[in-house]
Amino acid sequence: MKSNTRPRIALVVEASRAYGRELLRGVSLFSRTQADWSLLHQEMMLDSELPDWIEQGHITGVIARVDTHTIEPLRRLRVPIVDVRCNRKFESVPQVETDNDAVAELAFEHLWERGFRKFAFSGFRFASYSQARRDHFRRLVEKAGCKLSVYESGGSPSGTLTTQEQAGVFDLRQMAEWIDTLERPTGLFVCNDIRGQQLLNACRYVDVAIPDDLGVIGVDDDDAICMMCDPTLSSVRPNAERVGYRAAEVLHCMLSGISPEQETEYIAPLKVTERQSTQVVAIEDEELAKVCRFIRQAACDGINVADVVEFSSLSRRPLERRFRDELDITPRELITETQINRVKQLLRETGMTLEQISKRTGFSHKERLSAVFKRETGQTPGCYREEHSD
Repeated sequence: MKSNTRPRIALVVEASRAYGRELLRGVSLFSRTQADWSLLHQEMMLDSELPDWIEQGHITGVIARVDTHTIEPLRRLRVPIVDVRCNRKFESVPQVETDNDAVAELAFEHLWERGFRKFAFSGFRFASYSQARRDHFRRLVEKAGCKLSVYESGGSPSGTLTTQEQAGVFDLRQMAEWIDTLERPTGLFVCNDIRGQQLLNACRYVDVAIPDDLGVIGVDDDDAICMMCDPTLSSVRPNAERVGYRAAEVLHCMLSGISPEQETEYIAPLKVTERQSTQVVAIEDEELAKVCRFIRQAACDGINVADVVEFSSLSRRPLERRFRDELDITPRELITETQINRVKQLLRETGMTLEQISKRTGFSHKERLSAVFKRETGQTPGCYREEHSD
């Protein structure tokens, strides 16, 4: 019967991370539209052992996050394997990987466009993807005539990625001490969102203001992790679904007896998702930076320009002149921009009414909020919410 002839494809890919879930989505899209496979998968973590059923499952092919502890058991299946982890190179196992150079380029361009001219990187010492992103980020920084400060958590070359990432929890104090040595303002690229959360936690130890002192950007755009961060973490979004789809294409060819043309294929990332950790224009002027930080922290409390002038050591005219010269914006405009950004976030992420949102964003009433929002964005709050709803 036809059901007995369908290829049985084992997916040894974790669903515990956003990247893994997107990989699975890409493979399933290919299967539904191009191959008619039977997909075999179970819940697992990134460094889990192979499931018991894989040896008795009459497997036809494998798409896996391959590593040293899984490669030999997978080879014993004597079926085509495609690796979508790419932590190490294994002979005769083609790989499909996110383009880490392109990831570093997006991160660098994002920080550069926000005015950062001092740079730092933080990652995990023995994680290959972290090393690749660090090295290309360094090349970009040095090409721009700048210097790079690096902090990496330790570990073991033979350790699992989970163990390497846990090192970033245990050395929180050392990380905080390194952060305290960085000049202000600095654009800081972290190897992934997990590292970003660890680093933002460390910033609290030394009272570093994000994004004013450090603008921080991660990788993976994992909604759960990025939104747990305080402030929320900007992140490069890889095209993991395309990685999964392309891995399935490669496996499909191998099942037909066609060898892949390349040992490793690289898939470009999609974009940067900007959140609060980089929503800033980097400012060398210490007084201006201090005032901008005050505005971002207090704008939704209903402050006005008089409050800003009272906070600053400058009188109103010199302060407004510095704003125009450095930022091409007025204090009043920055207050409004900060309020509108917060309104957008609440519209996207909550079901709050406009009355509730107005109270949380410094507007006197919902009609005032609606009028200012329409003036600044060209659309009503309701239209914005509808456009950005899932």
